Amino acid sequence: MRKAFISPTKYVQGEDELLNLGYFVTTFGKKALLIAHADDVSRVKDKLDKTAEKFNISFVESNFHGEASRVEVARLQKVAEENDCDCVIGLGGGKAIDTAKCVAEGHNLIIVPTIVATDAPTSHSAVLYTEDGQFDDYAYFVQSPSVVLIDTVVIANAPTRFLVSGMGDALSTYFEARATHNSYSNVNAGLPCGAREGVCPPAKGTNTALALAKLCYETILEDGLKAKEASDNNVVTPALENIIEANILLSGLGFESAGLAAIHAIHDGLTVLHDAHGATHGEKVAFSTICQLVLENAPKSELYEVLDFALSIGLPVCLADLGVKEISDAELTEVAEKSCIPEESIHSMPFPITVDQVKAAIIVADQIGKEYKSHK
Repeated sequence: MRKAFISPTKYVQGEDELLNLGYFVTTFGKKALLIAHADDVSRVKDKLDKTAEKFNISFVESNFHGEASRVEVARLQKVAEENDCDCVIGLGGGKAIDTAKCVAEGHNLIIVPTIVATDAPTSHSAVLYTEDGQFDDYAYFVQSPSVVLIDTVVIANAPTRFLVSGMGDALSTYFEARATHNSYSNVNAGLPCGAREGVCPPAKGTNTALALAKLCYETILEDGLKAKEASDNNVVTPALENIIEANILLSGLGFESAGLAAIHAIHDGLTVLHDAHGATHGEKVAFSTICQLVLENAPKSELYEVLDFALSIGLPVCLADLGVKEISDAELTEVAEKSCIPEESIHSMPFPITVDQVKAAIIVADQIGKEYKSHK
């Protein structure tokens, strides 16, 4: 059996860690292309200036347009080449990070999240969109980022909704890893650039990745509410530090090296609902977690544990929480059909999946969530 595990070369988080960004740039050279939205740059401008001066390096501003598109990637690769940049830095949220991954193509890449809303920063994959924001394709690279650097002070001062959304994404990690493990399905860690063309055979997850996924779940249950309260007050505490690590590192390594299953597939299906467009990725994943637990007939104690946690920090537990007040059978069918397309991760579940099963799971999860919430 071929197994695979993938991770960043270095992960570092701490208070005011941005002041050390210049050091990591010097491991590649003296000049870095900075891919970041202007608002994110302004939030940390003082620290960027200080680290540039301290380590005698320079940042090449990119005027990032805000969309992770092929056009923007090509433009920024030209900027990097014209300025002889030694490395690429993706600073900000998911779009800046994914754009930086594509520009660097997996080499000499530093990722600096300013929010922890998803587990994407550590991965060797990115999502590409069209210029008008429609989904285009997934991109896979030969390696994960060289450095993932997180300034916990910056995270503490970001809107709490992002932290909570990240916990929604992290909530799914163990349950999807468990399903993938039980079905002996393949994991993303076995997908280097070109894998779709058959360059590299697929791989299963490792016991290490499954253990990290389980630790991720245990950590968010223990420290999630305390971390939310710290974020609400814009302070760094041990609980917040633990949740930052869970949202980014544990969940990131878990999803990529231990596998995805029904949860992220149902999330993808929910994106067809116009009324759910205001919900974040992690918020839709949180509800989809309940759907998978219904789909696999998980023990009632486990289901209630997830519901209690979600409600304690304000994650959605029913469709109405996502903005979907009503859903027709045709819309529900469209969601389920999109969740079940051949390339979706739902087929990593340890039993065959049908569209009708997914429809039933969504209906029941929605009803359970509404009823449970009404009694709290």
